[in-house]
Amino acid sequence: MRLQRFLARAGVASRRGSEDLMTAGRVTVNGAPATELGTKVTVGVDRVAVDGKTVALDQGAVYLMLHKPAGYLTTMADPQGRPCVASLVPREQYPGLFPVGRLDKDTTGLLLFTTDGDLGNILLHPSHHVAKRYLALVDGTVRDAELEPLRAGITLDDGPCQPAPCRILDHSEEACLWPDTASAEARGRAGTATGVEVILHEGRKNQVKRMLGAIGHPVLLLHRDRMGPLELGDLARGSWRMLTPEEVDALKRVSSVASDPAYARDALRKDHA
Repeated sequence: MRLQRFLARAGVASRRGSEDLMTAGRVTVNGAPATELGTKVTVGVDRVAVDGKTVALDQGAVYLMLHKPAGYLTTMADPQGRPCVASLVPREQYPGLFPVGRLDKDTTGLLLFTTDGDLGNILLHPSHHVAKRYLALVDGTVRDAELEPLRAGITLDDGPCQPAPCRILDHSEEACLWPDTASAEARGRAGTATGVEVILHEGRKNQVKRMLGAIGHPVLLLHRDRMGPLELGDLARGSWRMLTPEEVDALKRVSSVASDPAYARDALRKDHA
């Protein structure tokens, strides 16, 4: 079979990602660099390696979550040498690893990584409505009524947003998330700040920040603790862990049904409950 198909089926990377590995000279077949995209291999006979590590067809894809800290770009390489999430995950062990979606440099929380290109593309597709929960500390004192435009589907400069279930966090929830908010509150209007939960079923650039800014409450701190069936839990900031088999199965179930309109309606009802 074609080498890029072999690599994709082995869970190293998507086919496109596998082609990038090949053209970069990181893939060898029987010890020789394989940079030609038409290269074919015989399964069980040829020895395929990426960065010197042997690749087996039955090794399967890799799925892990990272608790992203602030100050890191969601990219696997930065030409300017800025800190990026690639340094926080086992990239050398799994060369095809890539982040599913992105978090802003100053946003913390759950970031999913995988070598499964097909699953990654499904989860990122805007029509698939995979729910993501964000917790924001915003400038000023927010009244519940001010969140109604977000619940109804606020319109931003790039078009209308889907309705976003949201609520004001109580003080105990704020204290757990941001135990030391003095610096953030000092930047708030009259020294005040409010915690807000927002559930998104789409993933436009800076969407939560723009939505809350549109109602007059700029975001001071932003954290994501849930994506589809995955929850960050007590994973330490800056640490990663492999997904459990049950989490992988749940993620695949979500990806297989998320494009069903009934799924999106049920997800919205559940988030409102």
